[in-house]
Amino acid sequence: MQQEIYGVVSIILTVLFIALSWWALQAIRFDLFLKKPDGAQAKLLQILLSLVIGYEVARFFLDYLSWSLIIGQVFS
Repeated sequence: MQQEIYGVVSIILTVLFIALSWWALQAIRFDLFLKKPDGAQAKLLQILLSLVIGYEVARFFLDYLSWSLIIGQVFS
């Protein structure tokens, strides 16, 4: 896969999985764990968690894509 295409796919997947993790984190009742669940610190925590989770999930899929392309080249 060309470097430019891989870069675009990487950006799109990372943003997509960050958005999906933000959406999924909305289902968690943070009021059970935090003193001020409506405060700025709670929102920052949700943003940071969604960034970390989304980035790691995107990295997993990009690594999987790279590995599958390498395996495809080995057997061809």
